[in-house]
Amino acid sequence: MMKQLIIVRHAKSDWGNLDLKDFDRPLNKRGKTNAPEMAHRLVKKNIKPQLIVSSPALRAITTAKFFADTWQMPLAEIQEESNIYEANVNTLLKVINKFDNRFDQIAMFGHNPGLTDLVNYLDGHIYEMPTCGVVILEFPFDDWTMISEGTAKVLLFDYPKNGDD
Repeated sequence: MMKQLIIVRHAKSDWGNLDLKDFDRPLNKRGKTNAPEMAHRLVKKNIKPQLIVSSPALRAITTAKFFADTWQMPLAEIQEESNIYEANVNTLLKVINKFDNRFDQIAMFGHNPGLTDLVNYLDGHIYEMPTCGVVILEFPFDDWTMISEGTAKVLLFDYPKNGDD
């Protein structure tokens, strides 16, 4: 079975409180609307991962929870992976290469610029991943450790302002 990675950038976050650490920034109103909306778009395409892995930063984990709700997956099963926060391509690749091979389709929630760089490194050719943007990559392997530069095929690139609805 080929591996599929659903890459989701966290939804729009709130910059209102400048005393908050970057890690603790919540989603803003638009973010809370966009996250379930984007998750529903995936459901309409029968896309539901077997596993959710997320940066523990508040805006990323909150986005992941909106998607998990829509996918009817238990929130307790979301795996938090601290290495995703502020990660570069090499760090993100290490996270992916360690994924459990029992899962063929995994959703990963994180941040820019790392996610855009990762998608482009794996062969996505996108300019920038907008907030709550979703890229689905497919790999011709059945082993996460084989994923490396240029091995992906983009199946989907969607984002809130794409006006899919």
